[in-house]
Amino acid sequence: MESVRCFKMNTREGGVVVLFVGWDGQAIAIDRIYVKMARSGRIRLALIDPARTATIAVYPPTTIMRTTSATATCPAATSAFPAASSSHLSVLKPQTIRLLKKETNTLTTNSSSKLKTASPLGFTQPSHSSACVVDANRGAPSTDFSLQCNEATKERIRKLFHEVEFSVSSYDTAWVAMVPSPHSAQVPCFPECLDWVLQNQLEDGSWGLPHHQLVLLKDVLSSTLACVLALKRWDIGEELISRGLRFIELNFASVTDEDQYSPIGFDVIFPGMLEYAEELSLKLHLESRVFTELLCKRDIELRRLRDSSSLELNAYLAYVSEGMGKLQDWKMVMKYQRKNGSLFNSPSTTAASLIHLHDSACLDYLRCALKKFGNAVPTIYPINIHAHLCMVDNLDKLGICRHFAEEIQNVLDETYRCWLQGEEEIFTSAATCAMAFRILRGYGYNVTSDPVAQFLEKEQCSGHFNDIYTMLDLYQALEMIIATDQPVSEKLNSSSLQSLRQRLSGDFYPPNRLTSQIHEQVYDVLKFPSHANIERVANRRNIVHYDVDNTRVLKTSYSSSNFSNKDFLTLAVEDFNFCQSIHRNELKHLERWLIQNRLDKLKFAREKSAYCYFSAAATMFQPELSDARMSWAKNGVLTTVIDDFFDFGGSMEELNNLIQLFKKWDVDVSTDCCSEEVGIIFSALHSTIREIGDKAFMWQARSVTRHITDIWLSALNSMLREAEWARDMSVPTLDEYIANGYESFALGPLVLPALYFVGPKLPDDVVQHPEYHSLFKLMSTCGRLLNDIRSFERELKDGKLNAVTLSVLHGNGSISEEAAIEELSHRVEMQRRELLKLVLQGEGSVVPRACKDLFWKMSQVLHQFYIKDDGFSSMGMADTVKAIIHEPITLNNLGASKLSTDYNSEVATP
Repeated sequence: MESVRCFKMNTREGGVVVLFVGWDGQAIAIDRIYVKMARSGRIRLALIDPARTATIAVYPPTTIMRTTSATATCPAATSAFPAASSSHLSVLKPQTIRLLKKETNTLTTNSSSKLKTASPLGFTQPSHSSACVVDANRGAPSTDFSLQCNEATKERIRKLFHEVEFSVSSYDTAWVAMVPSPHSAQVPCFPECLDWVLQNQLEDGSWGLPHHQLVLLKDVLSSTLACVLALKRWDIGEELISRGLRFIELNFASVTDEDQYSPIGFDVIFPGMLEYAEELSLKLHLESRVFTELLCKRDIELRRLRDSSSLELNAYLAYVSEGMGKLQDWKMVMKYQRKNGSLFNSPSTTAASLIHLHDSACLDYLRCALKKFGNAVPTIYPINIHAHLCMVDNLDKLGICRHFAEEIQNVLDETYRCWLQGEEEIFTSAATCAMAFRILRGYGYNVTSDPVAQFLEKEQCSGHFNDIYTMLDLYQALEMIIATDQPVSEKLNSSSLQSLRQRLSGDFYPPNRLTSQIHEQVYDVLKFPSHANIERVANRRNIVHYDVDNTRVLKTSYSSSNFSNKDFLTLAVEDFNFCQSIHRNELKHLERWLIQNRLDKLKFAREKSAYCYFSAAATMFQPELSDARMSWAKNGVLTTVIDDFFDFGGSMEELNNLIQLFKKWDVDVSTDCCSEEVGIIFSALHSTIREIGDKAFMWQARSVTRHITDIWLSALNSMLREAEWARDMSVPTLDEYIANGYESFALGPLVLPALYFVGPKLPDDVVQHPEYHSLFKLMSTCGRLLNDIRSFERELKDGKLNAVTLSVLHGNGSISEEAAIEELSHRVEMQRRELLKLVLQGEGSVVPRACKDLFWKMSQVLHQFYIKDDGFSSMGMADTVKAIIHEPITLNNLGASKLSTDYNSEVATP
């Protein structure tokens, strides 16, 4: 009997969530998704009476009983219940998370209406019908408070999908306040903005984000001067003006301080505002040397910009229009006006243009912004698409996107609709376009890479790149293009990717205390390419490097909870530790299984259970995929043992005996095995295949044991063929070797049975379909060749066949080892590209996406394992295994706030 505690909670829709709480206080939630599944007859839900130890409610057809906290007992066979992807699985172990708190004035905008139709290519949601096993030997502490807190955290995150929160921009609001009425130049067009300036001066006399960072003094000076100009323009707030001027005078030396962070266009805008202050007869007592240096710097900058014919530089000059004043070519500026009437979605640039040109579209844009936000504006609007894509990207990288499947689906559908309609917010921003392409393509949407290619080619031709965030987005988008497309132009190939790498890793963006967090992301992206990035390993890196400070800088600083916030981190840490606690228990079970099956008695075999389990947990970490992980890991241990047996542990008699026993299946181990080793191996194979087959029957509602035995038999026969080549000293051709080698590499027993446990039904016609076999062959061939490239020197000494040595041998002296490795590496790249194209293919595909993803994830594991050596012998990999399975994440102190910079338009600081 196993002890389980049962709780009831209400969802935000008024439905019932029944929680079965087991060992370590971990909770498994069954929510409305499972009720719906039960109605359709796909599953049955049952509650257990704590007093009578009997089932008291079954669904369907009976309504689930609302249960209060109680202790229930149930048979082991019924202790596992499916875990819904939308419910939070909380770890209740003590966690220390000290998060940075910030007080900011925020503006909120509702997101655009949701698209109700499903994605034409679908959205891959996590499987829902897997089980979590409750440990009978553990206690179950109270979980009410923790569960409610985590549900509250998820609810706050969900709300961000329906609205975009931005901090108020003092700088932009001040410029909007300076716009005169179209009916009279003597009164403000937007008096509400002027009122906001009057009411929001900080105690030190400045304007800007409350509790601004010391490195942002230039930003604060710029915002403060803009607010002072607005008040002086309408001759109001004399005392506030005096306090603002005093702040500028005291901190004026910062304007030439190289250690201070400069907002975009500061060297042009701030001197221009100082000249406007002189026109308004504002008395600023500034250090003449610094003032002269500042003006000289601006003049040099403007001369350099005017001498260039680059369209990108013209865009930059238009973007900083408020600092140009009478020097500006306003007709040139209006070439950059967007359909919504704005200039670069910037209220300040638009306001400056409106002051000089009285354009009705500019006026309508500002009115629209104030209608949405009230009496102040953000520094960029609209930015809904980018903000929501940042959320999807963050949640995915932190490993918690499965909790928000419905919300993410809506974002993807809406973004895809905007992509098809040519929405300006996407196609006028390099960062948004690159991110939209990468995320949509990754989720299987049919989007062309042409718009991203245009940004990349423009950047390469001009030689000027956007900020490091945009550059990183472009790099990741180019990775996706190269991985899935034929090169869209001669310029977009691996050499262009290398050029981006050099810029990201070189001195173009030197790391400093302001950009340390984004440089950590850059380091990870460059070191771990997308095709060699194991999901759970990446999740942990992203959690550890995550910065809850969401302050970014355009012409002024701003913050948004949609970009990053403490709720993302809190949920990610708890979810990671919860999943990890399940993984540790499963690894213990795997180690017990190994001993029970006497595999530890085989002295010739490598003991790699931790590695085998790691490869499963790092790719299928969700709690509900326990059966898939255990199938993968047990078969991984068996393939390692049998590979060693065929390589050097067994005689030819023993190898043939093992295969004959396998073909007969029902045998007497005590009499039919020619050695103890054969008996141990066959018995472990036999019992494990039957166990996996029985579990798969519960998922697939049909017997798949025969298919699993066929998978194993193919692997065994291919291993025997290699043993016969070695015995007979035969030298196969390279094609013969690879045709056999992709089977003998033995990924079939790991991956193919696990597909039965990831959720979708896999009928026999899908399993026999050519697409299914192509996915397996491409994945396995990559693995075979990667292994051979890394291990050929050792295998050459051991006298084993290898693709590298065969290439050299059949080249008759014309192919060197280096040339052979280069050719095989190219072959791996081509196979990998074909594999990813199949995985992302939507239309015409018969294999469910959740199953196809498993082939790609195994390919990522292989590329990571073989980055430096043959995988198993890597000390670095041993540390990675330890971090993923054994070391919980504890964030004691986030340290000093880190500042990230971003620029979400086509403008770049040249």
